[in-house]
Amino acid sequence: METGILVVEKLRGKSTLTRCFSKYPLKFIVPNKVGSSKTDAVWIYSLTYGGGIVCGDCVSCDVTVGEGCTAVLTTQSSTKVYKSVGLKCSEQCFEARVGKDALLVLIPDPVTCFSTARYLQKQIFRMGLDSNLVIVDWITSGRHESGEKWDFKLYKSTNNIYLEDDQPLFLDSVLLEQGSTTTIVERMQNYQVIAMLILVGPKLKNVQNQLQEELKRIMCAQFYMPSTLGRHSNTKSAPTKPTFVTSCSAFGPKGIGLVVRIAATTTESVYKFLQHQLASMEPLLGVCPYC
Repeated sequence: METGILVVEKLRGKSTLTRCFSKYPLKFIVPNKVGSSKTDAVWIYSLTYGGGIVCGDCVSCDVTVGEGCTAVLTTQSSTKVYKSVGLKCSEQCFEARVGKDALLVLIPDPVTCFSTARYLQKQIFRMGLDSNLVIVDWITSGRHESGEKWDFKLYKSTNNIYLEDDQPLFLDSVLLEQGSTTTIVERMQNYQVIAMLILVGPKLKNVQNQLQEELKRIMCAQFYMPSTLGRHSNTKSAPTKPTFVTSCSAFGPKGIGLVVRIAATTTESVYKFLQHQLASMEPLLGVCPYC
């Protein structure tokens, strides 16, 4: 049984939330309007009672975005995953269908797992070649103020995108698990955030092109280290590890999709990156994402 159901359809030419159901521990907040009155977009804020997901909770949400509609699903703060009891996991499942010429934008704040937490997340998206989709999926290392860095037991996030007839377009899983020989914090070194941004669809082609050019510039600046030493100098300078690493690759027929992966030393730097890169979507959404 779903703990949340959302349906967005066209009514009198406007994107309208025609069904909104939720039950404990999930709740939705739907503002009357976000941004300009000329913008045709429904914004929905998802939250959980207690501000997080308790061990043993299973949150399941089903979303339908009808033809020509625009819907934005976001959060008010990071999703906290509380400590696990034994081998019990906290689970979150999300399934969405995006209609013809429709746009679904999933832009939550990051997941923050407490010490010993176990978290499983699975997100499934079904769309057509003329549908549009934005997904942000990211996790921080934990509660820094409590001295917790990558101290949870298990984190697994799966994002699968399918075209008509269940044809796979994008299949991805991220697994972070404490090992017997190395811990997560050892493998992550000084990086405190990992994130993934996915953009699919014809409405997002300009955003994709801008992103690819910007990422080339960012990474060239990160890795280009002009030598200030003479050719025959014996002085060696250890390379500085970048504080922000990102990559991107196209996928799908005619490069319809773009996936961007990020590792950063601060959450703030990822927020700023997302704000900047998604700012051009403001005319579609009414406001700039993460602003």
